[in-house]
Amino acid sequence: MNTARAELGAVGLEELRFDNRYGRLPPEFYTRLAPTPLPEPYLVAFNPAAADLIGLAREQAQRVEFAEIFCGNRLLPGFDPLAAVYAGHQFGVFVPQLGDGRAILLGEAAGAQGRWDLQLKGAGKTPYSRMGDGRAVLRSSIREYLASEAMHALGIPTTRALAIVGSDQPVIRESVESAAVLTRMAPSHVRFGSFELFSSRRQHEHVRTLADYVMDQHYPQLREARTPHLELLREVIARTARLVAQWQAVGFCHGVMNTDNMSILGLTIDYGPYGFMEAFDWGHVCNHSDDSGRYAYNMQPRIAHWNLYCLAEALLPLIEMEDAEAALHEYEAEYERQYTGLMRAKLGLASELTGDAALIQDALKVLHQNRADYTTFFRRLGSFESAAGADNASLRDMFPEPEAFAAWAGRYRARLALEASADTERKPRMDAVNPKYVLRNYLAETAIRKAADERDYGEIERLMQLLARPYDEQPAMQAYAEPAPQWASGLAVSCSS
Repeated sequence: MNTARAELGAVGLEELRFDNRYGRLPPEFYTRLAPTPLPEPYLVAFNPAAADLIGLAREQAQRVEFAEIFCGNRLLPGFDPLAAVYAGHQFGVFVPQLGDGRAILLGEAAGAQGRWDLQLKGAGKTPYSRMGDGRAVLRSSIREYLASEAMHALGIPTTRALAIVGSDQPVIRESVESAAVLTRMAPSHVRFGSFELFSSRRQHEHVRTLADYVMDQHYPQLREARTPHLELLREVIARTARLVAQWQAVGFCHGVMNTDNMSILGLTIDYGPYGFMEAFDWGHVCNHSDDSGRYAYNMQPRIAHWNLYCLAEALLPLIEMEDAEAALHEYEAEYERQYTGLMRAKLGLASELTGDAALIQDALKVLHQNRADYTTFFRRLGSFESAAGADNASLRDMFPEPEAFAAWAGRYRARLALEASADTERKPRMDAVNPKYVLRNYLAETAIRKAADERDYGEIERLMQLLARPYDEQPAMQAYAEPAPQWASGLAVSCSS
């Protein structure tokens, strides 16, 4: 073992300490079962930063046993595998029983940086698979692996990813693909739908048990409140408002904001047909399966609020309806406060003035009308020259209707003057909040094709290194900041992604 790593307390696979506090809840919450063996597994990707979180020595990924363990073929001492059951509103329709249809929770690994659920996504059929095969494919596993780590680097709460293990086992989706297992990590995988399950069954004692479990493990400070379950709801409302504000500010579209995909901790969870906005479109729908546009970009704040109503309804056995309604009214103000603050920072505004919200919205209107690239615009805006007469060509040339940008730019220049903003001082602040690099769909697709067609996993690693520093210039990687090339114009992602 590397001496430096040993000094940090990193351990081998067999020395990891596991527990499963969720497994000590009543048996109605889950089904215990072992993962389905995966034939001839091999390591596709390994994330050292995630290994550090649980105190696992990085060199352990080089062992043959690593792939066997993190596809579920071999269980370590302390593993207590189970599949959780939950319900949920899917595209607005309540489904009374869902659950981990292809994911198995191994337990919690306790490291110097806290306790982390380790969950194998794609580990085989469970009682909750319905008509599914219980497997994940390499394509979707790469997408989630990259997205969760990219979001973390952007400062957005998210699940994490430890590793991808592949296999040549065929899996049928729209076409025949190869199987893979993603090891996902989170402090908790409890969802809004976990509460909806027991509420819909009128098992109110289980609603209370689950709420108490979540507070004890993740919000212990709420136990001292006069109305702890109400405070739990308020905490989740605030976290969800902050999360969605961050999504909107960075141009992230989740794609499937069902209540079973909403984390009780305010994490981004269940990456499927997600997308980072490129040509800006208020109504952009990243999920090819979303025919009605329910989860379009401009709908995400509203859908999050609707989902919180579903959670509040599930908690009504524990709180008064009037109190729940009052708490839900806090969402909009918190969301607007968070979102406006984030967008003000993206514009480089150091003070708060009354007209800022209108300036922000009008910038987005101009982007929408011209379908300008969202990430590129805000990154270039950091180099905006505020002197009278400056043409800001690098920005102006992004707009087919440059006069619309020029009109907005005049207002922006005047706003900067109100706080005597200096260009050289403002740019570093803006570059620190406006990423140069995001996980554009074509970048993920390139990595997927290389992995699937050539067993070349180098592009996955290059993207991981790039996206770990999204705000840095990284001049040698400039090509990765470019909008999608022509070949990628027809890319579509769906619920199978």
